[in-house]
Amino acid sequence: MAIAFPHLFAPLRIRGCTLKNRIMSTGHDTTLPVDGTVNEALVAYQEARARGGAGLIVLQVSGVHETARYTNHVLMATDDAAIPGYRRVAEAVHRWDTVLFGQLFHPGREIAEADGGLLSVAYAPSCVPNERFHVMPRPLKRPMIRAIVNGYGDAARRMEKAGLDGVEIVASHGYLPSQFLNPRVNLRDDDYGGDLDGRLRFLREVIADIRGKVNERFVVGLRISGTEADDKGLSQEESLESIIRVADSIDYVNITLGTSASLGGAIHIAPPMSSRTAYVAPYAASVKQRVGIPVFVAGRINQPQDAEVIIASGQADVCGMTRALICDPELPNKAVRGAAEEIRACIACNQACIGHFHKGYPISCIQNPVSGRELRYGVQSPAKVPRRVMVVGGGPAGMKAAVIAAQRGHGVTLFEAQKRLGGQALLAQLLPGRAEFGGLITNLSHELAAAGVKVCTGSNVDRAMIVKEPPDVVVMATGAVPYRPQFASEGALQIVDPWQILHETVEPGHSVVVIDWRADWIGIGIAERLAHSGRSVRLAVSGVAVGETLPLYVRDAAVASLHKLGVTVLPYMRLYGSDSDSVYLQHITSGEAVVIDSVDTLVLCTGHAPVTGLADAIEDLSLDVRIIGDAASPRTAEEAVYEGLQAGTEI
Repeated sequence: MAIAFPHLFAPLRIRGCTLKNRIMSTGHDTTLPVDGTVNEALVAYQEARARGGAGLIVLQVSGVHETARYTNHVLMATDDAAIPGYRRVAEAVHRWDTVLFGQLFHPGREIAEADGGLLSVAYAPSCVPNERFHVMPRPLKRPMIRAIVNGYGDAARRMEKAGLDGVEIVASHGYLPSQFLNPRVNLRDDDYGGDLDGRLRFLREVIADIRGKVNERFVVGLRISGTEADDKGLSQEESLESIIRVADSIDYVNITLGTSASLGGAIHIAPPMSSRTAYVAPYAASVKQRVGIPVFVAGRINQPQDAEVIIASGQADVCGMTRALICDPELPNKAVRGAAEEIRACIACNQACIGHFHKGYPISCIQNPVSGRELRYGVQSPAKVPRRVMVVGGGPAGMKAAVIAAQRGHGVTLFEAQKRLGGQALLAQLLPGRAEFGGLITNLSHELAAAGVKVCTGSNVDRAMIVKEPPDVVVMATGAVPYRPQFASEGALQIVDPWQILHETVEPGHSVVVIDWRADWIGIGIAERLAHSGRSVRLAVSGVAVGETLPLYVRDAAVASLHKLGVTVLPYMRLYGSDSDSVYLQHITSGEAVVIDSVDTLVLCTGHAPVTGLADAIEDLSLDVRIIGDAASPRTAEEAVYEGLQAGTEI
């Protein structure tokens, strides 16, 4: 039988190891380790991706020197005590014929947090501050440079001893090796600065130190940004020339984009769904044209079809599909057997993967809450006694609960009042740059069909229906409706909610005020949609900043769009009242009035209220009733899907 994606599943030999396919899980922080060493949660997480068929897994960054602790949960490879943990993950990954590399890391000035809330002393080639984290680094002296260089080699030696197949030097995203390469950050006048050969000295010494401490079969690669996409960062030309000059001393180069040093550059670390798929591939192609070593690439490659095109066209040799593998660890196995339609496609929402990292929480996925929770939910046990389960509500919560309950052997029927499944996800996909959010419903619909769930759309469930054919379990996932707060209102000002805007049941006027209570994607999306249509928009946010509750890179990309569209953002605002053509706001901290005149339309993005009527109506019945998702309390799709998993597991 022919392989569905022949280029993607062609083996690739790199020095002493062979990748069985070209699918890579790139190094990414999971926040699973708690003491700087590999723990069982991280082993289980990585083994799930190996079991799913990934050809290469690159572990999250490991610090090579005590000054490399850029977060409280970074892995550290500075002591032999780290070796047993690396060995456990290597054995788990190799069990599935997957190659495992470690990442060798020093952030330089890119220090995000420190133990106990105290700021660490950051080190860099020169005293040039970081814009994003507001860090003023201390210039590195030669003895510490030597110690850090030795740390790279010693860390590689430990990983080799633990059974890893290779290491990757992290010079991407403005971290320490990149800081040495960057003439706007490296202002040194010694032999580690000056022209490119001087600025390359640190990286060359790192490579040489590693090579001198590992065997001939051990792989040594380099991760670097094709461009740091920032005026003060490495340009494409500077990055390319650096790669060319070290290519003969490394086994592969892994191309990404962006820098941690600025808010705009950092968006590319985990580009949101508003970014084009596979948009980094041309940067990898420009490198591949100039070097004779394998070229890897990552950046919004979430489907095997996209990866196949990249490799078949010669743009790169290996594709990083990290978030795709967080969303569906079985992606490689499904793709190789020609079942691409079964893949749970990543939608690049960033909420539970990189979003959790930024909050200091363990990694997960809004579509696949098992990710990061493999020790708890990795194996679903069959139901001891099959039960009749009625799920009321066909949004993400109800759909996930139905899938999991059916997979465990229960008889499940899902009822949805509307003609289509999806709930609020159907609205989310209508916002600018959020079309892929509908993929959440597409994926869950495939899972419903595969699990054998009986689905009844256009079906309103009431008390009489439940009494007539009483199920053993009722899962209430009835969702929520727009919440309209009480406020003083006089006159005929048009006042609408975001659902009306998205359903296009109203025609907003030219001058619009959007009240954004949650500081999330709804207010931003409505404001952007209205601005795109030529309206004058002011966005009044009940928070310190627009997008305050969003994953950082989603927020920053959206803020850039609002700025380009000329949307006026008013933070610290609460709605006070309105009249025929004015909106009255109150500054949350000063208490002072803010009046906006000549307003045609007021849009209330003021949250949602749970739909509880049916749950209230059957309270007196002796039934096992579980209320999940927005029906319990309006939140986000992440909580909805997780509670669906939880309910389906517990029934």
